[in-house]
Amino acid sequence: MKKIILSILTIFLLLTAISLDVSAAKKSSKLSKEDIAEMSDTIDRLTQKIYGRALLSPQDNEELIGIKIKLDNQMLMATNPALAPLYYKAGNIYKLRDMKPEAIECYQTVLENFSETALAPKSRTALEQMGVEVKAPVTTEEETESDDGV
Repeated sequence: MKKIILSILTIFLLLTAISLDVSAAKKSSKLSKEDIAEMSDTIDRLTQKIYGRALLSPQDNEELIGIKIKLDNQMLMATNPALAPLYYKAGNIYKLRDMKPEAIECYQTVLENFSETALAPKSRTALEQMGVEVKAPVTTEEETESDDGV
């Protein structure tokens, strides 16, 4: 009887610890308006450096990678239209630095997740200029029509 009660108690504590870790991770990964503004400022500064023909330092590269990781982590939780400009600007930096796969990923994220924003057509154009065949994201109306055989 003691073993059963201890097993149940252990399982309960384990599940409680896991749920606390998950909720803490969700809270810590949500980007505040200040975080978004700071990332935007950093991306703008890096863009100015590139247009000014300055080389990016290792610290600049780390900042850009850190921003991309934060954006991707946030997208795992929920989409936020405020992230569209950050993805688009990051795509521009990657494109200017001839980092084509990273640029494509940023522009494609805008197309797939923020198709209602003004940056979606710009992302499509950037992808086409890079020689990427762009397929329009399938909307729910198109899915219904294709399922019905229309």
